[in-house]
Amino acid sequence: MQLVLASFLSYLIAHQLLGHPVPLLAVTVTISSLGFTRDARPSRVASTALAMVTGVAVSEVMLFLFGSGGWQLSLAIGVALLLARLFSKNPAFALTVAIQAVLVQLLTAPTGGDYARVVDGLVGGLSALLFTALLPRNPIRLARRDAAALFGLMKSTLADLRQVALTSDPEVADQVLARIRGSQPMVDNWQSSLDSAQAISKVSPFYRWAQKEVADQKLLLVGMDLATRNLRVISRRVDFLLQEGKSLERLGPLFSKILISVDLLEQALDDFSMRAKAKKYLEKLIATLDPKGFEQQLALGEVVLLMQIRPLVIDLAVAAGTDASKARRLLPKVD
Repeated sequence: MQLVLASFLSYLIAHQLLGHPVPLLAVTVTISSLGFTRDARPSRVASTALAMVTGVAVSEVMLFLFGSGGWQLSLAIGVALLLARLFSKNPAFALTVAIQAVLVQLLTAPTGGDYARVVDGLVGGLSALLFTALLPRNPIRLARRDAAALFGLMKSTLADLRQVALTSDPEVADQVLARIRGSQPMVDNWQSSLDSAQAISKVSPFYRWAQKEVADQKLLLVGMDLATRNLRVISRRVDFLLQEGKSLERLGPLFSKILISVDLLEQALDDFSMRAKAKKYLEKLIATLDPKGFEQQLALGEVVLLMQIRPLVIDLAVAAGTDASKARRLLPKVD
């Protein structure tokens, strides 16, 4: 809807107000600037619009100075790429400038003046920026969806690790390891959507309310990022120990407790008061992570795994709002 309305506005301005019969670039610049990308930050929209208008302007100047033809086309592409690289190190920016320069060189010149296409490009870019501020995409919806995807993966991984610890099934451990190794893109997606949400909430008057939630999610993400990395290490250790025939049965209940804490943190996405409950639960859980505190003595492999689980629980506690130094002080001393 945002793309459709913004394109329609660009067309109306260029065609009805400015009298351009075929305002092709006004519409294409609008669509390309807004795009379907997950990054909807105003800075990205402005960068894309600037690249397209720059390419059009450079090519129009080249047409005015040298006319059209094969060598003129090559010169326009070369100049466009050179100027683009001077302005930005982003390869996509340079390619966008060059493509627009090519279109201006090869398409039939429109009526409406020598620089009608430059004006159309400016209209399209400004329309895209206007709709980014006044009718933006919901900046929180995508962030919540990305967060839910990461939490879903962590919860399923912890549930499977609990099963693996109780059944000693190495095939399931292999599957868990393969799945959790693909978690980093989920973390990156959540970070990207939060950055975009933060930028939109600062620009749009309709989404100022989202700034608090974005800030809360950013704090949650820091701890969850570290926890996910540690969970990959733990999954690798579990897989290795089971391949050697080691028993991890006594650690099964611990994975259940960690799963409960992750579930509490996920609930904090909708009700941030749950973060305090998760914090209290995790601080109590940290104090139990003593190899000598189990009813049955742990085997050496289980002790090693427990020592790797401790940083995971610390990271989850940080995600819940516990100070990192305080969380480490709560850990039982190990000789």
